[in-house]
Amino acid sequence: MVHIYPFAAVRPADGAAQDVAAVPYDVVSADEAREIIADNPLSFLRISRADALLPDTDPYADQVYALSKKIFDDSLKEKILIQESSPAFYVYKVTHEGRTYTGLSCCVDTREYESGAIHRHELTRYDKEEDRTRHIDVMNANTGPVVLLHLKNQEIAGLLNAATNGPALMKVSAANGSVHQIFAVRDSGAIDALSRAFSSIPSLYIADGHHRCKSAVNVTERRKQRGNTVPEETYHVMGVIFAEDEVKVHGYSRLLTTLGDYTPQSFITALRAVATVTPFDAVDPSAYSIIPTQHGNNLHIFHLYCDGKWYECSLQVSSSASRIDALDVSVLQDQVLVPFLDITDSRGDSRLQYLGGARPIRDLMVKVDSGEYVAAIAMQPVDVQMVFSIADDGGIMPPKSTWFEPKLLSGLLVHLLE
Repeated sequence: MVHIYPFAAVRPADGAAQDVAAVPYDVVSADEAREIIADNPLSFLRISRADALLPDTDPYADQVYALSKKIFDDSLKEKILIQESSPAFYVYKVTHEGRTYTGLSCCVDTREYESGAIHRHELTRYDKEEDRTRHIDVMNANTGPVVLLHLKNQEIAGLLNAATNGPALMKVSAANGSVHQIFAVRDSGAIDALSRAFSSIPSLYIADGHHRCKSAVNVTERRKQRGNTVPEETYHVMGVIFAEDEVKVHGYSRLLTTLGDYTPQSFITALRAVATVTPFDAVDPSAYSIIPTQHGNNLHIFHLYCDGKWYECSLQVSSSASRIDALDVSVLQDQVLVPFLDITDSRGDSRLQYLGGARPIRDLMVKVDSGEYVAAIAMQPVDVQMVFSIADDGGIMPPKSTWFEPKLLSGLLVHLLE
């Protein structure tokens, strides 16, 4: 069973949500964040990405985190942000491209993450984990939610739907056209009913926010090591929990800063030793994914963009391979990135970068055509049931194996650790 907890959220003051709401900190670069803040001086990116306000400073310098904290505290003093008077649950509803996603914003227990009741399926990247650990510690807050999944449950679905019958606490339109609504659940009977319903759920699965969850665990450990008394609230981490059928999975693209000793054409030639590589012209730059032309059991496909051209690459993998070894991202890592480019550490090698799947294919092309990267690799999505199966087996997928939708906005709900 898992435990969920209401919390007294820090949120935008009435009428301020549209200005405060921001994309998650990790889907934009510092330059992109700086442009957003210039257009909207109240954007929560001032707090989640304060490095954008200090362009000539190391993004991991102490003063960056101190600036985040100062802006947050000032926003509370100026009543741009306010704190709810008592703990509550919050229903988070997103409508995008004709589909509605409904989840519960609450806190979950970091101790259940450590015990395995909250399943992880990916390893974190060292630099990103350390960044969020320091950010949470200095802020004394979870400023962005961990997105979690559970198996379908009709009782929970009914309770969440009932909670959205009244007026929304906040309603925000995002730049991508999605509409985000927050509904407060303050009634003690409704809070108890949701808590009881979730107590029948055996496990939760992290869909998005592995770094945020692990960083929250790190903060409690560091505070204990410093001799601090750690109150119960500090063991709680803010999340939004969705049923398995309330999310959509995209592939997670790879970007390469170098091809080592290869030119684009010699790299294509070398790849043909292990894969079938064919020119691919059927790419819609406005689409979020590439539909492969080839299909078949044990056939693993990715699409490579370099030197202004797309290629479809397919590799055969043994039917006896484990679930993890048979993932497209594992096949790419083991059969291409390691042997050809000597990228052995997918968590820390700076030559390998990532771009989330809910962005048009043209974003990959622009990054390569501009010279920022030499090649891009578009991946196919992983089925959510495969994610559950790997997590249930205690397996760990390679970093950035999945990109889940919906992406939630930052700044609408913040959880204080003390």
